[in-house]
Amino acid sequence: MAGRIATVTRKTRETDISLTICLDGTGQYRIDTGVGFFDHMLEGFARHGLFDLEVTVKGDLNVDDHHTIEDTGIVLGEAILKALGSKKGIRRYGSSILPMDEALVMTAIDLSGRPYFVFNGEFLTEKMGDMGTQMVREFFRAVSVSAGMNLHMRILDGFNDHHKTEALFKSFAKSLDQAVSLDPRITDVLSTKGSL
Repeated sequence: MAGRIATVTRKTRETDISLTICLDGTGQYRIDTGVGFFDHMLEGFARHGLFDLEVTVKGDLNVDDHHTIEDTGIVLGEAILKALGSKKGIRRYGSSILPMDEALVMTAIDLSGRPYFVFNGEFLTEKMGDMGTQMVREFFRAVSVSAGMNLHMRILDGFNDHHKTEALFKSFAKSLDQAVSLDPRITDVLSTKGSL
């Protein structure tokens, strides 16, 4: 890994997480959360955002998947924020409308330092593989709060929950890739206040 990299570890009585992200990667990943469907979603996030990502999670899956997925979101958000450093030169904003078969989703990001999360969309099933559909919203909310990110997500169309969820993770990846990208025309931070 080379470029803007951060490693964050977090250990509680519910989870033990180690995560490393490189914002300037090529989409390489090594992921083991103990939740197969969630691993698949994080792999898609890394590949389509061109982030190098290593994640290891030991969670209380004997209870359910909630703590594992929410806490991974917290750690991912912290790692993104840490890897961004001063945010000097980043484009700050990113958005993506992304299709996957019948599903269509929209994501918009502002790396403003002010967390705000809006999610509009419904799921038809309780679970996808070993991951609860309610955890999709919880994961992205956790990322938004811990990264200080304004994150809007909307499911525009679709009926297959796997497709909708995968499209959300990929759309988030594409939007974040735009927002963290460096623009040589931005010599400081993209704000009239002078800080983000």
